[in-house]
Amino acid sequence: MTWTVTPESPDSPVALALWRAYYTEVSDRWYLLHEGRRTDPDELEREIAARSGAGLAPPRGLLLVARYGGEPAGSAGIRLSPDGTAAELTRVFLYEGMRGRGGAALLVRAAEEAARDLGARRMILDTRSDLVEARTLYARLGYAETEPHNDDPYAEHWFARQLA
Repeated sequence: MTWTVTPESPDSPVALALWRAYYTEVSDRWYLLHEGRRTDPDELEREIAARSGAGLAPPRGLLLVARYGGEPAGSAGIRLSPDGTAAELTRVFLYEGMRGRGGAALLVRAAEEAARDLGARRMILDTRSDLVEARTLYARLGYAETEPHNDDPYAEHWFARQLA
């Protein structure tokens, strides 16, 4: 089986399914850690609908979908900063059964290349403390923890990496 990574419209059925799986997992992890419960289904639907992928569409963004053996397996998105010098990495996700096969690093590297192609010289991202796997991945790929670059109430760690 081989990996492929290609751009995908953020509102395609594949992208929407990946977004739903991503958001369900990170939301459930947060609620289980902080409140001992899974996300309320009505709240989950509201949040999924409210956080569209519109910012991940060209010309100032891009959503990439990884496929393993031709089947959708994960995603990564980028969106350019207002001045275009940085790109934010977001929605890095692999379905649970696809993890441990090198897809996450492949997605991040493809997102970096796409960001460079859009003119960004730096990649930035944020994540949470409970997403240990993500923090480990970013550190392994050369990202350094930095000062906050946004005020997202769920962000607890901020990373950056030069792309030049």
